[in-house]
Amino acid sequence: MKKFFFFLSALLLVQTTYSQRVMERLDRGLVGQVTDEGVYLSWRWLANDSDDVTFDIYRADADDIARLERYIKNKYKINDAPLAKTTDFLDSKVNLGVDNVWILRSSTGETDVFSLPAGSPVRNWLSVPLQVPEPRRIQGLYELEGREQQNYSFSANDCSVGDLDGDGQYEIVVKWFPSANTLPPRTGMTGVTIYDAYEMDGTLLWRIDCGVNIRSGAAYNQFLVYDLDGDGKAEVAFKTGDGTVDGLGNPIGNPDKDWRTHDLKSATYGKIVEGPEYLTVFEGATGKALASAEYLPTRYPLDGWGGVGGNGGNDSTGGRADRMSACVAYLDGHLPSMVFVRGWYGRSVLAAWDYRDGKLTSRWVFDSKDRDNPYSGQGNHSVTVADFDADGFDEVCIGAMTVDHDGSGLFSTGLRHGDALHAGDLIPSRPGLEVFGVHENEESTASFGTPGSALFDGRTGEIVWSNNPGVDVGRGMAADIDPDYPGVECWGAPGGTRRSDTGETIYAETPNSVNFGIWWDADPLRELLDRTSVSKWNWKTRKTDLIFRAEGVESNNGSKSNCCLSADLFGDWREEVIFRTPDSSELRIYMTDIPASFRMTTLMHDSQYRLAICWQNIAYNQPPHPSFFIGEGMQTAPRPVIALPE
Repeated sequence: MKKFFFFLSALLLVQTTYSQRVMERLDRGLVGQVTDEGVYLSWRWLANDSDDVTFDIYRADADDIARLERYIKNKYKINDAPLAKTTDFLDSKVNLGVDNVWILRSSTGETDVFSLPAGSPVRNWLSVPLQVPEPRRIQGLYELEGREQQNYSFSANDCSVGDLDGDGQYEIVVKWFPSANTLPPRTGMTGVTIYDAYEMDGTLLWRIDCGVNIRSGAAYNQFLVYDLDGDGKAEVAFKTGDGTVDGLGNPIGNPDKDWRTHDLKSATYGKIVEGPEYLTVFEGATGKALASAEYLPTRYPLDGWGGVGGNGGNDSTGGRADRMSACVAYLDGHLPSMVFVRGWYGRSVLAAWDYRDGKLTSRWVFDSKDRDNPYSGQGNHSVTVADFDADGFDEVCIGAMTVDHDGSGLFSTGLRHGDALHAGDLIPSRPGLEVFGVHENEESTASFGTPGSALFDGRTGEIVWSNNPGVDVGRGMAADIDPDYPGVECWGAPGGTRRSDTGETIYAETPNSVNFGIWWDADPLRELLDRTSVSKWNWKTRKTDLIFRAEGVESNNGSKSNCCLSADLFGDWREEVIFRTPDSSELRIYMTDIPASFRMTTLMHDSQYRLAICWQNIAYNQPPHPSFFIGEGMQTAPRPVIALPE
């Protein structure tokens, strides 16, 4: 008991002393949607707000607010009493036959504005028009493949957000995925990957073409969008090659080089196993390349990436060397750093970078080196970031191993490679954070008998519980979906729905989704996001009930069935979800219209959650989790202590 209270005291001290992380200066994110009952409005409660801040809402038609001072008069106010319990409001008396403008005013005087044109339809989504890249052809395909050229088209894929221009509002970075894409073990030419940046109204800010020397596929080119130097404007960063063209049309490296293997008989045909690799930071507002450096680590030796993860194999053809992930972490507790990971199944190398004063500098490199190293073979298809040891600095967990903020190994569990990864306060009664994941046991590695799923202590790596030794488990989920049991519930591995604190089976039934979670309705239980629908687990009938299905849109990444992005993008603390239309001409941002029952600071000001949005697009997309427990019986959510850009 004394040890428990000491840990809590230390945690509180660290949060008070070290948690001044520079994060985004967001506006209120006021947003509205037409419902059958009127116009539902929602906005942010910010980390820098006082605990007792209240809000008023004013409405006028477009002509009636031409003079700014008029809207603060009481005759325009539509709420009877200051809004203090929630950060939402249903305007049931609005005349939708005219252009309307709503003005939100806090008790400290800040304002935000939202408008709707006359005749706006009933719908719970906002449209972001896109400019689809023109179809292209792959050059370099020869007769053995039955064609000299292959046509390919583009679809909108993973997205991320950042305040690219410093106005307090998010812009969207879209990854355009070519139909000609592949996985690292396979040979063949791919199309190019393109990145766009858009304002929420569909204004295209820039386009970056990665070029032929960056192979396209889910494992390759992971992109990060975040304010890396704390100046209030987000940058974009990813691996580039000779011929990558920035948002201003300027090439990186040698634009005339083609490093692809063109020999059809080669085991590396279509792959890129020679030539330089760069890490480039781009200006968020323009797409201009700001700084480039040699990408760390290099791909060499090509046969140096095998180990005990996955099926325990190896190759010398660029398959394992081209498995990438990435994240952003506050390694110094104040400003963010980038961490790029190479290698999942065997050797894993993490390279931390700082972008400061227009320059890229290497902070540290962690290398698991060889298959006998306890940190080898422990990497997932995903990554997560948190202050696991409560020292004020972030650690990077890549699955069954975690690297400390200083680049030293914190621990390796030995659970080996897996796919799904969830980190947060999964067991509220237990101090600190926990990690739940599922693990692969394939071919010869099944003999190791490592668990198919397990939950471990995020600070020490101590296994709290595990199950299904030697079973190959591909998917797993952790969320509070049943109020009758403490903490989150876990499912995906054989054995039904389990308690997070003991691993015991609650019941044999499980939700029909093992994909994403989303906070959507009024209670703190988490809903389930899969394909293009939001559902809720009914713990009484032990079935999954559909809440709504988004029509006219599609999910991404084949059987992964991911959205483009799910995050607390605007409005109150509940989450939005982005899908693409089938022709990728439009993104649709869906949001809840269910009135809230309590208020909470925007999740985007919780550092762990915000960084999870940054890495959500990485490889096999995973849902975000905050640093504190949200669910049945939760304590009052903590108010984040952050610093804002100067």
